[in-house]
Amino acid sequence: MGRRTTGTVDGLLLVDKPAGVSSHDVVSVARRALGEKRIGHSGTLDPFATGLLVLLIGRATRLLPHLPGEPKVYEATIRFGAETDTEDLDGTVVQERPLPMRDALLAALPALTGAIAQVPPAYSAKRVDGRRAYELARAGVPVELKPVTIQVHRWDLLTLTDPDGQEVDPGTVSPDGPVQSARVRIACGGGTYIRSLARDLARLASSAAHLTQLRRTSSGPFRVEDALTTADLLEGRARVRPALDALPGVPVQELTDDDVVRIVRGIDVPALVDGSWGALTTPAAGLLVALAERRAERWQPRVVMREA
Repeated sequence: MGRRTTGTVDGLLLVDKPAGVSSHDVVSVARRALGEKRIGHSGTLDPFATGLLVLLIGRATRLLPHLPGEPKVYEATIRFGAETDTEDLDGTVVQERPLPMRDALLAALPALTGAIAQVPPAYSAKRVDGRRAYELARAGVPVELKPVTIQVHRWDLLTLTDPDGQEVDPGTVSPDGPVQSARVRIACGGGTYIRSLARDLARLASSAAHLTQLRRTSSGPFRVEDALTTADLLEGRARVRPALDALPGVPVQELTDDDVVRIVRGIDVPALVDGSWGALTTPAAGLLVALAERRAERWQPRVVMREA
């Protein structure tokens, strides 16, 4: 393992989570690698899933409520014919149905696009009477979760697999041809369970399904292509980006030395750039001092990154 970074580290860290570990495991690796306990995330991934985790480090965790995180984009592989209790490949098969036809899948997509009501999976972190749903499910206690409203912006069918296991372009499958699996891209809002979208897609097409692969490729403006691997963290190659990078698109105003003193004390300063929110930075170095909200023609600090 590489040499740890010591001292306070504030900023943004993008990590590409591998399959087989929890999001908490990745956070623990980052804590050891950076020597920093204060690490927050903008949304976890299931252990079998891979892809982008957006982490804020040190005092930058204060920015979590303001972090742009939508839409979230996933790529997933849906296996038809069998539904599992966990709705993924790690579960036990609870029902089997015939493979769906291509046109039945296409016809079902509009009903799963836009603002829709989704029943979360029983094996989820939702709370039921103070306990996690997955704890009850593992104990054999029946779990009935209430539907929640989610937003699905778009489905893209990337490829379909026929009963012989041949992966083909969706347009080359006959309308009444059976589909063994589908690789899809989904853009959605927070709180969406891709496992449950796959479940509901199959049910609408008179079939059953579960996920065999799930990867988050982006979250708001953040992309998995820019992320580090856990090997990078373990081998001391963690590159924490400046806290200002967590606020893309927010107008930036460089403060004077006197303004910095005022802002860290919670005192407003003149607003010299447009926007309802502003990222206020130090002179010359451009380090984030505060995220501020406009009040008339002045900036009122809401998240201060420095101590008075």
